[in-house]
Amino acid sequence: MDALEIARWQFGITTVYHFMMVPLTIGLGLVVAVIQTLWYRTGKPEYLRMTKFWGKLFLINFIMGVATGIVQEFQFGMAWSEYSRFVGDVFGAPLALEALLAFFVESTFLGLWIFGWKQLKPAIHLACLWIAVIGSVFSAYFIIVANSWMQHPVGVEMVNGRPVMTDAWAVFTNNTALVAVPHTLFGALAVAGGFLLGIAWYHLWRRRHDGIDTIGADGKVIPGEAAGILGRDRSDHTVWIRSLRIGAVVAMISFAGTAVTGDLQGKLMFEQQPMKMAAAEAACHDGTGFSVLSVGNLGAKNCDDIVAVIEVPGILSFLAKGDFTTEVKGVNSLLGEYQDKYGTTLPDNPIYGDRAGQQIQYVPVMEVTYWGFRMMIGFGGVAALAALLALWATRKGTVPASRGLMRLAVFGILAPFGANAAGWIFTEMGRQPFVVAPNPDPSGIDQVFMFTAAAVSPGVSAGEILTSLVVLTSIYAVLLVVEVKLLVKYIRGGVASAMPELAHAPVDENEDNTPRGGPGKPDDDVLAFAY
Repeated sequence: MDALEIARWQFGITTVYHFMMVPLTIGLGLVVAVIQTLWYRTGKPEYLRMTKFWGKLFLINFIMGVATGIVQEFQFGMAWSEYSRFVGDVFGAPLALEALLAFFVESTFLGLWIFGWKQLKPAIHLACLWIAVIGSVFSAYFIIVANSWMQHPVGVEMVNGRPVMTDAWAVFTNNTALVAVPHTLFGALAVAGGFLLGIAWYHLWRRRHDGIDTIGADGKVIPGEAAGILGRDRSDHTVWIRSLRIGAVVAMISFAGTAVTGDLQGKLMFEQQPMKMAAAEAACHDGTGFSVLSVGNLGAKNCDDIVAVIEVPGILSFLAKGDFTTEVKGVNSLLGEYQDKYGTTLPDNPIYGDRAGQQIQYVPVMEVTYWGFRMMIGFGGVAALAALLALWATRKGTVPASRGLMRLAVFGILAPFGANAAGWIFTEMGRQPFVVAPNPDPSGIDQVFMFTAAAVSPGVSAGEILTSLVVLTSIYAVLLVVEVKLLVKYIRGGVASAMPELAHAPVDENEDNTPRGGPGKPDDDVLAFAY
């Protein structure tokens, strides 16, 4: 493995890991903001409980997302300095706005929300959360603007071999970004919906398993109370059944949203990166049929031995052009066009080092694009179907007593995460061999592109990048264990884990204003909600 391959593995591992935090942070933040709004408007205690419980999990994930996201910035200079030099004039604006505006606003107002439960008026406290959540959405928008420019460069001119931004409006309203942003937000909400559904199902099952909730003669649930445990009362049942239903509805709406925006995104990809979409379909030859299942050597440079076992005529044309008859170019036709435009071998340029003269592989790894595309759709569809079934299964106020179904519901939390990760990997891997894909617009802007082979830092050895890969992967593994342990701890603790006052009887104060529970007990812990 040379430095380029190791650097790609490093960026891929750290990015996919970080991206696991991002959709949950954005989606769960929006859901918590809506729930707190319901509490503010109705005053119902169950909405307060929901806000604090789901808010606690949101904060744990937010902290881990920040910790893992910082590494992404450093990699631009450590492993990808040539890439940073090439895109710096364009990326400076969106990345600066993300860090100095969106993230600053997000973290500041989130801090006010964490520590302002008793210090701020309810309306101002709620506004702080909404501002923080909106800040996270804008943060995602600026990052997607930067990434979309890599997928479809616009608004620049080439000056001394580097793109220089000449039209900021074109960059920030790139049609690739305008479609990718809502697609990403719907994907984030799908993750949040599945998260609520799985955890709420677990707690409703526990209440049945522990004998707190029973089933009446009519088959409907009779919520009960656990004697001596204030956190597991009738309101606790309301918390979980409402959380489950909110999660299920959010999951189904999100799947519909991702399907619509995904269709728009796919049509843009057929125009802007036709080889990516041809590889995603394993479409070697021109045609109109969509391959549901293909067999053969998807990793071969020549894809002629790939055979479509199940193919639906006309669907590929609909995905690409919106009709059922227009032929879509396949890999073999596109390969010749790419070679004519961009050459067959890497240029004899010092920037490529030992890779100069190597043959350019314009066909991305089809195992990744083909199955990634199907996993993205498949996991999303499974999550939406599970949400629909969950609504039906809980129509009488609780979940079935089956332990197996409970485990399936909890395990199902991973499905939307899998859909998001598969979609991200497909998008990035399908762009290869370009780190900045050429714009096929006939206006002549297609001169703006960069091969991935030219993007890696020339002064960094394979051994140095391998060392950082091992170190970062090890640290991320430790962080994964920490996050999972924290989440499991507070999930199992239920609402009482975020509201200690529900698990401890109120205490009187001594004459010196020290709670009888003693210093440091939950009764006097002003940071109880903020860990």
